[in-house]
Amino acid sequence: MKGRRIISNIPGIVIATGRVPIQMSKSPRLYARILFPALLQIALSFPVQALAPEQPLGYDRLQSLTTLDIIERLGRHHYARLPVDDSLSGRLLDNYLDNLDGSHSVFLKSDIAEFEPLRTQLDDALLSGDLDAGFRIYRRYRDRLESRLAGIDARLPELVKSMDFSKDEVMVIDRSKLDWPADQAAADAVWSQQLKASVLSLKLAGKPMPEIEKLLAKRYKDQLRRVRQVNSEDVYQLYMNSFTELFDPHTNYLSPRSSENFNMNMRLSLEGIGAVLQADEEFTQVARLVPAGPAAKQGQLRTSDRIVAVAQGDSETVDVVGWRLDDVVDLIRGPKGSTVRLEVLRGSGAAEQRITISIVREQVKLEEQAAKSEVLELESGGVKHKIGIIDVPAFYADFEAMQRGDPDFRSTTRDVARLLSGLQEQKVEGVIIDLRDNGGGSLEEANQLTGLFIESGPTVQIRHSNERVERKQKFRDDYYYSGPLLVLINRLSASASEIFAGAIQDYGRGLIVGTQSFGKGTVQSLSELNHGQLKLTESKFYRISGESTQHRGVVPDIEFPSLYDTDEVGESALHHALPWDRIAPVRHRLYQDYQPNLGVLRAQHEARVAKDPEFIHLEGEIAVARKRSAANTVSLSEKIRIDERSKQREEELALENALRKAKGEALLTSMDELDGKKDTAQADGEDADETDSAEPEHHDPANDALLSESGRILLDAIGLGRRLAATQH
Repeated sequence: MKGRRIISNIPGIVIATGRVPIQMSKSPRLYARILFPALLQIALSFPVQALAPEQPLGYDRLQSLTTLDIIERLGRHHYARLPVDDSLSGRLLDNYLDNLDGSHSVFLKSDIAEFEPLRTQLDDALLSGDLDAGFRIYRRYRDRLESRLAGIDARLPELVKSMDFSKDEVMVIDRSKLDWPADQAAADAVWSQQLKASVLSLKLAGKPMPEIEKLLAKRYKDQLRRVRQVNSEDVYQLYMNSFTELFDPHTNYLSPRSSENFNMNMRLSLEGIGAVLQADEEFTQVARLVPAGPAAKQGQLRTSDRIVAVAQGDSETVDVVGWRLDDVVDLIRGPKGSTVRLEVLRGSGAAEQRITISIVREQVKLEEQAAKSEVLELESGGVKHKIGIIDVPAFYADFEAMQRGDPDFRSTTRDVARLLSGLQEQKVEGVIIDLRDNGGGSLEEANQLTGLFIESGPTVQIRHSNERVERKQKFRDDYYYSGPLLVLINRLSASASEIFAGAIQDYGRGLIVGTQSFGKGTVQSLSELNHGQLKLTESKFYRISGESTQHRGVVPDIEFPSLYDTDEVGESALHHALPWDRIAPVRHRLYQDYQPNLGVLRAQHEARVAKDPEFIHLEGEIAVARKRSAANTVSLSEKIRIDERSKQREEELALENALRKAKGEALLTSMDELDGKKDTAQADGEDADETDSAEPEHHDPANDALLSESGRILLDAIGLGRRLAATQH
């Protein structure tokens, strides 16, 4: 199959710098749905005005031929090689309905019963290029949603006035595992609760009722307008991706518009805030921040924040709840030096906060994402030690400069080699490679970087769909760093990061510390269709031990508290992810056998962090966050919600004061004091950026609890000396 071969990063989404990666999000939603209207799930089925007839949505011959082309390529080249049969047909029906109505609140039970005969028919229809069923299901969805949006638009003021926030009523947050409403009355109850939850959320955020009504009225009018803007290409892309996603979550059909966005991403030339976004029901959610991008440097925007409004500079905010994701991205994009204001929701239920964040747009430069080094100074037994830190945010290479023959072209490996040399000149005792949040990048760079730490040998195995196994390796040359090594990873370390960390672990070349990595062990290729493009998973990565990085990722030798819920973030959280498996190992040298001594290293680590106030505080924050996120209901009583929020603020205050007490700092009387200090510090930081934006942000590794503890673990390993002597083959 002809086409470009891509090493995907963390399945991500859409970057508001103008970059639009085409990998899948962590939710079981498709990329097609990412570019499809994130339609409002908050409306009522009350008597409505007659709707103007819509133009019928249907497919054309070009889409029919494209479908046959997609099926043929999947059959010939996809790694999984799934048969298009009745079993796949049934899963396609379920997946399509879930992608349309994941909250089970638009369709009625009678609709689902009507669609049931299609369970064994969709495969035959696709094999003949017949897309009528997919379009028919969507038209039913559109008609029901339009009616509800029009109904709430017509009666919003009276509906809001009739709400009683004193009632002890609760709403289910995630309805995906509930059945569809049995009838119209049951659907009305669902929509009524959702509308009430939206009004209460705005009310608790301090919005007056007239402003709430105005905001919601505009929101629903926008939703109705966007529903009516859905065209045949939108529906086709959604239906096709409901099909391709069954093969694996990284296989996607890209419409011509999506292809254009992908090519824009390849140029890496647009400017914005450096945030990776994804669609999450009616919201636009932050999936991750681009390392060293404007949002990451500004410091307020966080993963999982939901963007609900956008403003340019000091202008009025535009409510974007329910907007198409590509339209939200267009609104956030802008020229370098301009300011965008984002209004975001953080948390859920009683813990939900509404925050306004101002970010100055910049161009995300290669220089800012390049590897950097620092020296971490630690004291142990009255002796000062120096540990070298190399932060590697991505596996990059300037391919254009390389092709031009520029002898000074930039790459991850070249930069790390230079940094290693500088750290050795500073007499560091060991080196930490920090791969936290590194989503991957160039496969060749993962191979080359591994070669900086081994004398020679294989680095990764790649098995293609035809079962041919390809091996990357380092051939013997003069230079490699042979000193003590530790690799720090987290849940967002993916793809190329996992290749490198896995190889270091398999060779016994260094300790792996942190949390289980993302688990993306697949390679995609991109090929042109007669209409759009197809991104297809054609290969899988395997470690030299023979184990796949797919699904399981790399498991660290010593684990840290995880900031991410593995049920929500990672390959294992994606529907239809390819399974973990193994192939034959390849012979390789074992530099050190850490296994006999891991018990000692873990015991020393656990004894230390049990008394470390930063670790204790971190684990407390994680426990509180998980307790809150585990709740699947939210109260619709204003008093109960206020009480819950008050208790949560007390929990936060107790955690903060416990940390302050352990560090000998002044205690707070309320969290408002801390919030005020953060606001002041943020304002000072923005002023500094405006006056000296060219200066890199100073980072003291000693203030990073996870990095400091990694350094101490490395010192422990060094201290074992002969007990960690290499066992050579």
